Amino acid sequence: MSAPLVVSIDVGTQSIRALVFDPSGALLDKSHVALDGYTHPQAGWMEHEAEGFYASVCTALKRLWEQGIVDPTNVKGVVLTTQRATIVPLDGARQPLRPAIIWPDQRRAELRNRRPFSWRVLFRMLGLKPTIDALERDCEINWLRQNEPELWAATRHYLLLSGYLNFKLTGQICDSVGNQVGFIPFDYKTQAWCKPSDWKWHAMPVAPEQLPTLYPIGAVMGTIGKDVAVDTGLSIGTQVIAGAADKACEVLGSGCTDPKTAHISCGTTATINVCSHHYLEPRPFIPPYPAAIPDFYNAEIQIYRGFWMVSWFREQFGQTETARALQEGISAESLFEDFLNATPPGSDGLMLQPFWNPGLGEPGPEARGSIIGFTDSHTRAHLYRAIIEGLGFALRAGRDQLEKRSKTKIECIRVSGGGAQSDAVMQILADILQTPTERPNHVEASGLGAAIIGYVALGQHSDVLDSSMAMTATGRRFEPNPSLAKRYDRLFDRVYSRQYARLKPLFETLTKIGH
Repeated sequence: MSAPLVVSIDVGTQSIRALVFDPSGALLDKSHVALDGYTHPQAGWMEHEAEGFYASVCTALKRLWEQGIVDPTNVKGVVLTTQRATIVPLDGARQPLRPAIIWPDQRRAELRNRRPFSWRVLFRMLGLKPTIDALERDCEINWLRQNEPELWAATRHYLLLSGYLNFKLTGQICDSVGNQVGFIPFDYKTQAWCKPSDWKWHAMPVAPEQLPTLYPIGAVMGTIGKDVAVDTGLSIGTQVIAGAADKACEVLGSGCTDPKTAHISCGTTATINVCSHHYLEPRPFIPPYPAAIPDFYNAEIQIYRGFWMVSWFREQFGQTETARALQEGISAESLFEDFLNATPPGSDGLMLQPFWNPGLGEPGPEARGSIIGFTDSHTRAHLYRAIIEGLGFALRAGRDQLEKRSKTKIECIRVSGGGAQSDAVMQILADILQTPTERPNHVEASGLGAAIIGYVALGQHSDVLDSSMAMTATGRRFEPNPSLAKRYDRLFDRVYSRQYARLKPLFETLTKIGH
């Protein structure tokens, strides 16, 4: 009798993928649905109909069965992994009250200073007031209360996208602990909703009863009912298993389960993570997120709009390659490889700092990107290389921060995501970080991480760590080029590391003038 199968549903920002891996980690089949229904009601805003996500999940699953390789009756578990920090408010009838607000959305609430006096004093003493102010402004709950008060008054359930899709699959207002990343009153150390006395209830004023029931990673949250079976083609009774967020699953699916092996995600937000059983704040008072391993943590440094800049470059400067790629049936990004091979390390002195979006901590809410060092000899090829090298320098700074905080030397870095498919990008990252880089054996690392969780829940492996060892493998390894170490060290130490501090006062002035 064949082993029961798990289907992973990977809901990214650009697409939804339904994937089936076997218990050894072999990809049996997959389907893909592009997400192209985003709207931008105002500059910097980003929304999508919540029901559209569920409809696309259903389409991806039905396409998977239509391909005829996987029999849905053999699928006994489904695990969801989704983009993080996308929110969906529901009314008392459990219907979406508005389109989902997507994680890159840049709307900001007004600062109201509702914090208790004792917390205000403490935050000032610790120098955290700017960070907490930025958190309150970024929190979608505060924006909804201020700008859509009638809608907020009608909100009975406040969910992340993962919670909404798990509700659609199970009929229960529930979610996984592993998905809780966003502006919500979640205690990342205990991996549970905050205690009533916690300051986050003031900064993010949602009521406890509006939040979903949380299940531990790998727990069965419910089963597929009759209506959902019709929608998706899954069998009635298929178990819906608590998964984890896409970055967490990507780390697990890349086989990064200890602090000596870091993970880089070349995604819309570029990240560098280390996974640990210990609670390790990557920056003071910035928490680690739940890992895809129960009771583990991912200490993460983010570069917002990271490899999104490759898409930006394609749209603004890559029209020729885009047209050629369309004719040849390939990606424009694959043609950009020639730009990297045609330009020297260091981009002939063109330096880019990829702080296109503000964040919490450093860089702060005044963050802007910068490109310096232009001369008349620079071309768009130099600009593309400067983008990749700038991301490499930002990730190196993140790596150094993680090593300092953990007191653990990172010996190897596994790299996944779209950018990882480029040999030139992999080599540039190895050279800048002066650390070997490896590709996971599967491009679909996030979906594989979800499957790893699922097969433990179905009893095919003893625990997530054993499941990861059995189901993950590495592909090509890229060793650092020692001859480039001195050049990249000098650029990092003498230029990149000083660039933001020198420009920060100008960014603050630009922000004031803009307001």
